[in-house]
Amino acid sequence: MFSEFEKQALYKAIYARRDVRTFLSKKIPDEIVLNLLHAAHHGPSVGFMQPWNFIIVSSDELKGRLAWAADKERRALAIHYEGEKQNKFLSLKIEGIKQAPITICVTCDPTRGGSHVLGRNSIPETDIMSTACAIQNMWLAACVEGVAMGWVSFYKKSDVREILNIPYHIDPIALISIGYTDDYPDKPILEKENWAKRTQLADLIFKDTWGAPLDAAESPADIESSQPRAK
Repeated sequence: MFSEFEKQALYKAIYARRDVRTFLSKKIPDEIVLNLLHAAHHGPSVGFMQPWNFIIVSSDELKGRLAWAADKERRALAIHYEGEKQNKFLSLKIEGIKQAPITICVTCDPTRGGSHVLGRNSIPETDIMSTACAIQNMWLAACVEGVAMGWVSFYKKSDVREILNIPYHIDPIALISIGYTDDYPDKPILEKENWAKRTQLADLIFKDTWGAPLDAAESPADIESSQPRAK
């Protein structure tokens, strides 16, 4: 059982967690880095396959090359947008890879556990799902440690494999920049930039079957107002 204080602390971390793009160069204590990795390693994984590895990159030369790979892909993706949308996309910062004292490349090994892993045989993507759970654990741990974290998700996997000497069969799932910041946003960056708005939870819930609305007695207002809040 958890006390009310402990429950509120968890919800506070969930709602306060943000994707951060600007960092200070201040070094993170090794103990905190290990805390984040322990949290990630205790994430749930299908069939207990634990498909993740963590490459801690502190070399300025390697961080610079990773930033190059991300910027190259960002510019390539910009052609999918036009006008103001394109300007906003190009304004998204990837300098955090070079600013942050460390960037952690989180990888996924689809061969871990052998040819038969409980659950993965039916849904192969569960190895990536499991790795994403580890990343979320790391993110929440970073939030409570007072450390900022930014997930860079556009790059060519072949570039990252070459830069970090990753075997071809290993998937580099995420580049996670971690460091301190003096600009921790109160809202998601893309929401503040008017890229998108958070969808109302009531619009995402069906009852029993796809598209079937909830009972009229439970109004959208009731759903939104029931969100736990840290006191």
